[in-house]
Formats: sequence, structure tokens, C-alpha cells
Amino acid sequence: MKFFSADGPLYRFFSRLWDVIVLNFLWLLCCIPIVTFGASTVAVFSVTLKMADETEGYVGRQFFKAFKVNLKQGIPLGLLALFCAYVVYLDFELFRAIEDGPMIFLIFGILAIGVFGAAFLYAFALSARYENTLLNTLKNSVRITCRFFGRTLILVAVLVIEALVFLFNTTTFFIGILVGPVCLMYTVSGMALPLFREIERENQGE
Repeated sequence: MKFFSADGPLYRFFSRLWDVIVLNFLWLLCCIPIVTFGASTVAVFSVTLKMADETEGYVGRQFFKAFKVNLKQGIPLGLLALFCAYVVYLDFELFRAIEDGPMIFLIFGILAIGVFGAAFLYAFALSARYENTLLNTLKNSVRITCRFFGRTLILVAVLVIEALVFLFNTTTFFIGILVGPVCLMYTVSGMALPLFREIERENQGE
């Protein structure tokens, strides 16, 4: 039956699932030094953008090639993202630890999530697709977030739902360890690629 053939949906599903599992393992492996978190994440995005475009080849080979190419740009991007995440975490910890936590900590934390989220939501995908400075990559991520605000809200909602599903119970948490991070990055890639192409067409027109 065609459903079970090499061109059928079942085969394509398990083939894509295997690619995600492999990518997730490679991402976790290359994130172990922590300092290479950014390069590893950019490498995953370089592959998931191709997966979203259905032009990927051997994901392992493409990952390591992209990882090597993006070390210089990915490392500072990743370290900055981790620092910003720690700032938000520390802010909410202070709000929780201080008796009658000052509202300023809560307000700052919420604003920080919004600003940092806008700066980094598309940053790794942009870094994977285009050559640019760190500052311009972050600026472009904010611009895309503001310009396509409605679609960005949908993207954030989908990411939150996916994260909640992976955290639902012990079984889904184990599945999340196997595929969770790359599933989230694949979702960002799939929704970011049309935005990138729209901007590219406009720039070509100009």
C-alpha cells in the first residue's frame, strides 16, 4: 500500500522523527561545554530551516558543518541569551525571596521577558540563514517581531503549548528530553521561514 511505501506519509513521519531525535542528541552533546550552546543552537536552526523547506540532506553531516561555520558567531549569541535568561531568573527569584516582594521586580521581569523574547525569538534562525553582526541580528529579530506581531503571538502560543505538553507528566517529559528542544526550534523555523522569504522578496524588489 502507498501509505506504507517509502513515499508514504507513515515512512516520511518516522524518517522526520528520526532526524529530530538525531538532531536533538547532537544539540545536547554539543551544548555540554555550555559555551558552545549558541553555536549548537544555530547549527540546529540551519538544519531545521532546510527541513521546513524540505531541502535537508544528511542531518548529522549538515549539523556538524553548520556548527563549525557558526562557532564564531554562535558562541557570543548563545552566551548573551544565557545571560539574559539568568537575569530574568534572578529577578523572579528576588521577587519571591524578598518578603512582600516589591512590584518593581515583577514589572521588570515581565518587561525583560518581552524585550529579551523579541530579541532572541528569531535571532538564532537569522544567524543560521544570514551573515550579520550580533547587534544587527538582535535588531532584526526585534523588527520582525514587531512587524509580524500577530504571527509572532501565534508562534509563541504554539511554543508554550508544546512546552506544556512535554512537561505534562513523566512520560511526556522523557519524550521531551528526546525531541523537545529540536521540536521547538523546528516550530520556530517553520513559522519564521515564510517571514524571511517575504522580507527577501521585498528587498529584491527594492
